[in-house]
Amino acid sequence: MEQLQEALRKFSEERGWTGNRDARNLAISISLEASELLEHFQWQSPEEAVAARRDEIAEEAADVLIYLVQFADALNIDLLEAARAKMAKNAERFPIG
Repeated sequence: MEQLQEALRKFSEERGWTGNRDARNLAISISLEASELLEHFQWQSPEEAVAARRDEIAEEAADVLIYLVQFADALNIDLLEAARAKMAKNAERFPIG
């Protein structure tokens, strides 16, 4: 994860894109990219969507991941630790059987 964060920082810095990388703008970007991902599934079954547009869906999923990693980096959130903590919380909230 740290390697990806560093690569994304460098990519943004090289292009002068550091000014808009605050939590608010990144959160908006996550939502917009997630909507673009969802658009590929509109009016068809998941199987049809994936069969017709798998590469485009993968690109949109990557966009969501990129913005999420940048968001976490901006707020100094360890996404892997946050995911583990959330899974533990969900396990308590939704026990098996």
